[in-house]
Amino acid sequence: MILVTGASGTVGTALVEVLKNSHRFRAGYHSPGKAEKARQNGLDAIAIDLMAPETLAPALAGVETVFLLGAGIRGQVEQEINLIDAARAAGVRRLVKISAWRAGAEQYALARMHRQIEDAVEKSGMAWTFLRPNGFMQNFTGRTAETIKGQGAIYLPAADAQISLIDARDIARVAAKVLTEPGHEGNAYDLSGPRGLSYGDTARILSRQLGRDIKYIPVTDDAAREGMIRAGMPDFYADALIDLFRAYRNGMASGVTASVKSITGHEPIMFDQFVRDHADAFR
Repeated sequence: MILVTGASGTVGTALVEVLKNSHRFRAGYHSPGKAEKARQNGLDAIAIDLMAPETLAPALAGVETVFLLGAGIRGQVEQEINLIDAARAAGVRRLVKISAWRAGAEQYALARMHRQIEDAVEKSGMAWTFLRPNGFMQNFTGRTAETIKGQGAIYLPAADAQISLIDARDIARVAAKVLTEPGHEGNAYDLSGPRGLSYGDTARILSRQLGRDIKYIPVTDDAAREGMIRAGMPDFYADALIDLFRAYRNGMASGVTASVKSITGHEPIMFDQFVRDHADAFR
């Protein structure tokens, strides 16, 4: 039995779709309402709060493998370590953690946070695999989609940094393989898309696929942070994202790995295909 935490998130939702017709798993949702809806749709689903120990033992009952995907940044280290400790106590044999791109190098705040959790996993005695994806293509369908739709523009402090963006569906396909096949224990996989792209490149691809002009307008860190907070983002999260963009500008995210193809047997999804598949989000 596999426990999938974060089942309502971007990667978790895609992973549930991959697993649901072929493997036995339990989907963990932070929202009791979402867990109930999933049960009504035929899933083995449970409400789980990583800060509430009383919810962890029922979620882990009969589980051999855990897919660990934390929520948010504030308190994430404590949340994930709570589950690591509970999994070890429940006799879980293996844990697959979603981490962050190049987390082992600890070049930015999010990487340092994930590396702290990875260290706890390594010391747990359970077999482990770390998945370290680069920036998600799906991030374009959130706040960025609003400025694309309303102003035909992308405003971010990335300058001309190259980022090998990855589709979350590829992360889910890798996760499904790692969760259900042997031979991945003790490995940390950096997961990238097929090539590095600047935000200027993504604007040109969006323009071509949507049939209208989309521009990338670089902004300063201060302007970007102000916009994030004005849109309702917590200060600590905005600070973490600005730190991430600084790392992007230093060339941290330009590399391309073969992990997606070597694990799944398929080439990673191109950004052009992502835009075609999500075109309605930008219109």
